[in-house]
Order: sequence, then structure tokens, then C-alpha cells
Amino acid sequence: MIEGVKVKKLRVIPDERGRLMEILRSDEEFFDKFGQVYLTTALPGIVKAWHYHRKQTDHFLGVIGKARVALYDSREDSPTFKEVNEFILELANPFLLKIPPLVYHGFKCISKEEASIINIPTQLYDYDNPDELRVDPYENDIPYDWKK
Repeated sequence: MIEGVKVKKLRVIPDERGRLMEILRSDEEFFDKFGQVYLTTALPGIVKAWHYHRKQTDHFLGVIGKARVALYDSREDSPTFKEVNEFILELANPFLLKIPPLVYHGFKCISKEEASIINIPTQLYDYDNPDELRVDPYENDIPYDWKK
């Protein structure tokens, strides 16, 4: 796995009324700091990639549909330089995916319904100076094929 990427299996507590699932707690080692929470979606077959952050750590959780998340380590000083990781996010197998700064990431909706991902980044979004560097999903040097 790419250096700094972490997966936290989430526990679902069902009862006769429905389910409860804790996502991220401030008293656990997995937690760094809180910036904000937002929901991002993609329609079936749509790719939202590639980008990375200089300062921000992301925490992804799939809540509706199914998304294939890909990560690429472009950090030359990393022991996992040029490594690619792939994860399937869906509520049927809930886990929190921690994506460190400077790791390219993106996702593709691979379900017949819109895929929804909750992100809990460590930074507030700065509308005047976004901490986000983008690369075209298909025209790049990243060894990953979104068409599969």
C-alpha cells in the first residue's frame, strides 16, 4: 500500500430500526484534524480524476452506489514512489480511506446508480487559493487506465 494511505474498517451496528456507523472520532489515532465535511458524486461511468493536495489529507467513505478509487504516489522521496492502489468504495463493505497529501487520487462510478462519497478533509476549502492540483484523467504520465 502507498506510504501514508490507511484503511479503517467501519463497524455497522444494526437494530430493528436501521443502522448506525461511526465514521471518524477525534479520540482515535486515525484522526489528524478537522477541516470540513462534504459529499461528492459521480454519475454512472463518469471519472472524477486526477488531483492532489499539497497540505490536505482526505478521508473517503462510499455511501451510495459503487466507486472505484485509484491512488498514485508521485512523491519521489516516498518508499512507494510510482505505486498505484485501487479500492472499491460502497456501503456494503464500509471503510474509511485516508489519502495523504501529494498522492494523486480520483474515482469512477462503477454502479448503475450515482455513486456518492463523503469526504472529511483536514483543511477548509480555500475558494481564493484552492489546495488542489489537477491532471487530465487520460492524458498524463500516471500508469492507470480509467477505461477498464
